[in-house]
Amino acid sequence: MTCETVLPDHGQQFGEAVAWQHGRSGKSVLQIFKNSFIEKRREKMKTYLAKNGEIERKHIVVDAAGIPLGRLAVKIANSLRGKDRPTYTPHVDTGCFVIVINAEKVLLTGSKDTKKTYESFSGYRSGHKILTADVVRAKKPERLIREAVWGMLPKGRLGRQQYSKLKIYAGAEHPHAAQTPETVKF
Repeated sequence: MTCETVLPDHGQQFGEAVAWQHGRSGKSVLQIFKNSFIEKRREKMKTYLAKNGEIERKHIVVDAAGIPLGRLAVKIANSLRGKDRPTYTPHVDTGCFVIVINAEKVLLTGSKDTKKTYESFSGYRSGHKILTADVVRAKKPERLIREAVWGMLPKGRLGRQQYSKLKIYAGAEHPHAAQTPETVKF
């Protein structure tokens, strides 16, 4: 016993009539395919990808006084990358310029002031230095925030470009008043 199935010619165009019918609906198979796949493909939304010339960069001021270091660094890193904006594009720098003031008053919770360490190496023998967070805060308080934010940015050309938009000042004054920065509270 043999069973033969007659299939439509593959050379036919979508507009031509096809004799092969679908069992339940009575429509041609090509009509079903055309309605379900091709039309839906045209209706899809296009994903917006920002381009370098289209980005408007804002300047924002962040007061670090009394805010935990990690929470502050996350907000700053997201603003630098542009993840807090609807135009975020992973491979384009869409972020804002971030000005951090009162870096010396950033909060380290628990016993991190005495137990958290910062290392540096000059490249020479015996050039390995280990400093605790309270010593770093006394010498160069900007380093606390700078290293925390750098750890949250992508490493590479794009990350360095985003990192260069970060300006940190130990006190409450900054020289960027001409850019009319917007104050942001976290």
